[in-house]
Amino acid sequence: MYQKLFKDVQKRRIFEHHQKVLIAVSGGVDSMNLLHFLYSYRDRLAITISIAHVNHKQRPESDEEEAYLRQWAQDHQVPIFVSYFQGTFSEKAARDFRYRFFEQVMREHGITALTTAHHADDQAETVLMRIIKGSRLRHLAAIKSVQPFAQGEVIRPFLPFSKSDLPSVFHFEDSSNQSSTYFRNRIRNRYIPELATENPQFQTALTRLASESQTLFQAFADLTRDIDGQSCSVFLAQTPAVQELLLQGYLEQFEDLSLSHGQFEDLLQVIRNPQKADYALKEDYVLKKREGRYEIKKISPKTDLLSQDKVLEYGNIATFDDYQISFNQVLSGAELIVEVFSDSPILLRRRQSGDRINFGDFSKKLRRLFIDQKVSKENRQKAIVGEQDGEIIFVLVAGKTYLRKPPKHGIMKGKIYIES
Repeated sequence: MYQKLFKDVQKRRIFEHHQKVLIAVSGGVDSMNLLHFLYSYRDRLAITISIAHVNHKQRPESDEEEAYLRQWAQDHQVPIFVSYFQGTFSEKAARDFRYRFFEQVMREHGITALTTAHHADDQAETVLMRIIKGSRLRHLAAIKSVQPFAQGEVIRPFLPFSKSDLPSVFHFEDSSNQSSTYFRNRIRNRYIPELATENPQFQTALTRLASESQTLFQAFADLTRDIDGQSCSVFLAQTPAVQELLLQGYLEQFEDLSLSHGQFEDLLQVIRNPQKADYALKEDYVLKKREGRYEIKKISPKTDLLSQDKVLEYGNIATFDDYQISFNQVLSGAELIVEVFSDSPILLRRRQSGDRINFGDFSKKLRRLFIDQKVSKENRQKAIVGEQDGEIIFVLVAGKTYLRKPPKHGIMKGKIYIES
C-alpha cells in the first residue's frame, strides 16, 4: 500500500518544492501510518522529517502516547516538538491550538510543509457536516490536498484514499471517538452509516461532490483572473450572478470573517450602491468604498488615541475616548440617547476628508460645520463620528452633539446610549 501511496505522491508532485516536512502525529492509526510512510520514503522524496505532537491532557492515555512518540523519535533520530493544550477544551479550540503550534514550529525551524493524515473518509464527513450546517456551495470543496499555510503549505498525502486502504500499524485508540457528544462522531458513527443503507456509495458520492465543487470554483477563478473585481465599475458591469461569486471569492482571503447569508446580501447591496461607504462588518472588519474601489480592512488597535476605530454591534457596548457608547443596552448614566433606524453595526471613528452629515433640508461637510461652529483645530481632531450603513448618524465634538435628520418613514430599530 505504501508503494501505491508513493506512486500517487510522485504523480501529484506535492513535495516537489519542499525539503523540510513537519508531520502532525496524534498517535492514532491515520497519523501513525503517515509517520511510517514518510519515514520509509524520506530519501526517495528528498525530504527531512520532524514530528509535531499536541498532548491535549483529555484522556489517561495522553501521557503514554506522548512518551511513546518521544521514544520512537529518539530511536529513529527524528526531531520531535511537543506542546500541551491550554484553555477550555472544545473541538474548535483544540484544532486552533494545534495549528497555531504547527505554524510556530514551522516558522522557528524553517519548515515549509506541514503534513496531516486526512483521508477520503474525513473528506466525506466534512462535506456532510457542512451540508447540515448550511455552508455555501464553494465550501463543500471542504478539505484540499494542498493549500497555503504559514510560510509554506499544508499537504494531505492520504486524501485520495480511504481509511480502509491504510495498513494496520501500532497505534493508540481514542475512546472519545465513540462518544456522541461530538458532531463529527455523530456524522461518522450514525448519519453516514444510516444514509449508506440508501446508497452504498454515499461516502464516495460526498467526496465526488467535494471534488466537483473545487473544480467548479477553480474554473471560475481561472476565467475571471483578469477581472479587477474590486473596481466598482468593473464589478457592476458583471451579471448579478458573477458579482456574487466575485465577492465570495474576495471574502475567502479573510479566514476569520464569517458572514451569514443575510450579512453577505447586505454587503453586496452596499457595493452595488453608487455612494461611498464605510460599512462595519463582523470581527472588527470594515468595508471601505472610495474613488471607485472597495476593499475590506481589519481595524487594528493602535496606541494613537486619535487613530483608533471601533465597531459597535447591536446589543454591545464600546469605550471610545472618555465615552461609554452602547447600542440598545441601557446605560443608567447616559447623557444622550440617539434613535437609530437600522440594526447594522455602527462604526465609531475620527472624521475623514469629505465627511458630510445630512440635516434633512440640507447637508453640510463636517469641515464647514466645525468652522461655522468655531470648533478649535484641537477639538476637531478629537471629534467622534458615528457611522451606520455608510452614513454619518451623529458627531460628538467639544461637548456638543450633531445628529443626522431621521429618515422620513423610518422605523426605529434601537437606541444609542452615550455616557461620558
